[in-house]
Amino acid sequence: MIIYPTLELLNGKCVSLVRGRIDEPVLWHVDPVETARSFVEAGAEWMHITDMDGLSGENGNHDLIENIIRSVGIPVQLGGGFRTREQVEQWIDKGAGRIVIGTMAAHDPDLLKEMAKFHPDQIVLAVDVFEGSVMTEGWRSKSAFDPADFIRSFEEAPLAGVIVTDIDANIADADSSLGLITSLAGQTRHPVIARGTVRNVDDVARLRYVQNVAGTLIGRALLSRDVDLKEALAIAQPSSEPTAEFT
Repeated sequence: MIIYPTLELLNGKCVSLVRGRIDEPVLWHVDPVETARSFVEAGAEWMHITDMDGLSGENGNHDLIENIIRSVGIPVQLGGGFRTREQVEQWIDKGAGRIVIGTMAAHDPDLLKEMAKFHPDQIVLAVDVFEGSVMTEGWRSKSAFDPADFIRSFEEAPLAGVIVTDIDANIADADSSLGLITSLAGQTRHPVIARGTVRNVDDVARLRYVQNVAGTLIGRALLSRDVDLKEALAIAQPSSEPTAEFT
């Protein structure tokens, strides 16, 4: 299972959002570039960045994100407000390893499928779920899509994965999120990446045994030091089963 240490960037700062409320960010007093480098030093093989300004059409974090991509030396999975083919291709050209798309998939599914074919294994579908429905526009608009049906509609596209976020889950209770992610992961051939379920290393251990969950994003828990990245990476590694000796 891949651990994606995660940075959410707003106005050049590292933040965390509670239930997606961009007007009430939790600000972390850390340097984004140095924090990203610390992920690499801990052994991360991927990282994830969400451009919170991009969700509202702003581009104030572009130089910072480019700097991080150049600095870390590992693939960066980038999300946040991608609405056009040009935006996607611009960031792939700038070195982003993967692009995460949510709202565009709901508004123009054919375009997403086309881009996935043109950029195989570089497009990730974001499925943000609230009260049983897929949310769009940065968690602000409730669509009519059922999450399982929405994912199923992209089953033939060569996606790199599907990020599933349960917005409705109680912040102190990961069990409901795990149940949703387990259910959706069992209904698709695409590897599923869990978001918002890890609050401690025990949550990493639980996710590792969910069928078809190939990774998890960890952001707030790393910045608050509730999770040690080295420990999480070690737990996420496949364990070698004992082999019987034959004589």
